[in-house]
Amino acid sequence: MNDLSFPVPLWVWAAIMVGIAVMLSIDLLAHRDSHVIGFREASIWSAIWIAAGLGFGLVMLAWQGGDAAETYYAGYLIEKALSIDNIFVFALVFSFFAVPDAYQHKVLFWGVIGALAARLVFIFVGVELLRTLFWTAYLFGAFLIWTGWKMAFSKDEEVHPDRNPMVRLIKKIIPTDTRFHGDRFFTRINGRRVATLLFVALVAVEATDLVFAIDSVAAVLAITTSTFLVWTANAFAVLGLRSLYFCLAGLLRRFTYLHYGLAVLLGFAGVKLILSETPVGKLPIPLTLGFITATITISIAWSLIATRNQAQETGGDTRRCAGER
Repeated sequence: MNDLSFPVPLWVWAAIMVGIAVMLSIDLLAHRDSHVIGFREASIWSAIWIAAGLGFGLVMLAWQGGDAAETYYAGYLIEKALSIDNIFVFALVFSFFAVPDAYQHKVLFWGVIGALAARLVFIFVGVELLRTLFWTAYLFGAFLIWTGWKMAFSKDEEVHPDRNPMVRLIKKIIPTDTRFHGDRFFTRINGRRVATLLFVALVAVEATDLVFAIDSVAAVLAITTSTFLVWTANAFAVLGLRSLYFCLAGLLRRFTYLHYGLAVLLGFAGVKLILSETPVGKLPIPLTLGFITATITISIAWSLIATRNQAQETGGDTRRCAGER
């Protein structure tokens, strides 16, 4: 774990928050007509979000030097890799509730808003715990190792969005209609305001993302306890989650072995966090960055090579995006 304490003026925090709000507003305006998002549009937006994330690393390099930039990139990469696993669950939720392609972006947009809010809370709480109670590093580390083990060996377990406690609670406390009403989350039936099935799908997305938020924030905290670096790495990675979904939804079946790579990353983060409170101390950031990059590259390459025959047999269908199904 790398402390990397440096002063962050309030105006810098304010500028980051305003920048994120502006980017989200532009994205919302660009997709206000609830159209089906194709591969070309998703690719352009993905490139924009990735460029923004990588570009911020250069800002950190110019502002705080190489150590801060390397730490940010390590956090950004591990969060970006873990976000791919979110996409698997989002695809399952959309399939389970049969969410029309044209409405999926709206669900993901508001899902990202919730994801950013949850991560902000987890980051401040996690950083404070690690700084004041040294033994929480062992708890977080053990949690990450356990999560990695579960990811590696329990990947085939079925997920039932309708059984999620939060989804079931919402259905009990809010009158809900089991149909879609365009892209609306709420509507009126016989003069009564009710939630639509699209809102239930949004709750399912938010509820499942809470679990991923705990994993991903803990993994980045294993790299640094700098609140600013952890938050920006999470924020820039999550901002591109919607576009990444529409780019990769058709390719998910080919990422056969990616979950092993993600499991290794979680285990590595857990071990790194535990070692930081032992005589071994903190592992060098260049080593961490190199390990993350190599693990992601190998697991994706291994998956694509192993499933190349599958791609040929399906006539390239896996190259299509969610909006082109």
